[in-house]
Amino acid sequence: MNRKGSDLKIEANGITISYDDFGHSAIPVILIHGFPFNKSSWQPQIDFLQMTKRVIAYDIRGFGNSSTNDDEVSMDVFADDLIKLMDALKIEKSIVCGLSMGGYIVLNAVNRFPDRFEAIVLCDTQSISDTSEIKEKRTATIKQIESDGLFDFTENFVGSVLSKTSLSSKKQLVNELKSTILSTPVKTITSTLISLAERKEMREHIKNISVPTLVLCGIEDMVTPVDQSSFMIKQIPNSTLHSINGAGHLSNLEQPEIFNKHLGDFVFKIRDSFFIPN
Repeated sequence: MNRKGSDLKIEANGITISYDDFGHSAIPVILIHGFPFNKSSWQPQIDFLQMTKRVIAYDIRGFGNSSTNDDEVSMDVFADDLIKLMDALKIEKSIVCGLSMGGYIVLNAVNRFPDRFEAIVLCDTQSISDTSEIKEKRTATIKQIESDGLFDFTENFVGSVLSKTSLSSKKQLVNELKSTILSTPVKTITSTLISLAERKEMREHIKNISVPTLVLCGIEDMVTPVDQSSFMIKQIPNSTLHSINGAGHLSNLEQPEIFNKHLGDFVFKIRDSFFIPN
């Protein structure tokens, strides 16, 4: 019998992964958070899905309560962590949902391990690699963080990922996001920025995705604009796009009810064999 609850721990791929695990279904939904947050950013979706689905959210290595090691991080390593977590939890296939960097991890993993996915959800993400200009900006950000700490980075980052309405009207969310970033180790932030800059181009690979795919994006997303989501659904067979009004880059937190409606409509259509919980 699998334990259920929050902040559970399991050893996988040489690290300790912290995860939340609620609900029951033969095909679970796994949620992968964006940079530089943690699994708590999925709380509205956990609350929504757990009554009818098994839903798992985990902290990417180095974030939240997951450990890390001396291995150099990359999208390959992050994707390996996902598959090893599934192995450790004895999950053969899953519906996997990733936001922003979580989406990069999903695209990497579904390309390398296609048989482990029943469906995927790509939220506020894209299939292109960083341009030279963005890579230079990431390098400058790393130098700034190493010199001055996380405060200025945090202020600028939160200001860039939320819509103007969210910034002005969702003060609690703004403060929670800032607190999460400021509690993250500097080394985790800087090493992950490097992995983001060095991630592979996926535009050609997404044509080979063979599972049902949902793409969600905030209309006011300036980090991974809706144009990138539109490009992906033109390339991915059996894919659907829903853009979300009143949301920027964190559409699941800015407009959780709309996000959950689209997510729920999608995952509830995916086949799920009859399941009796232990």
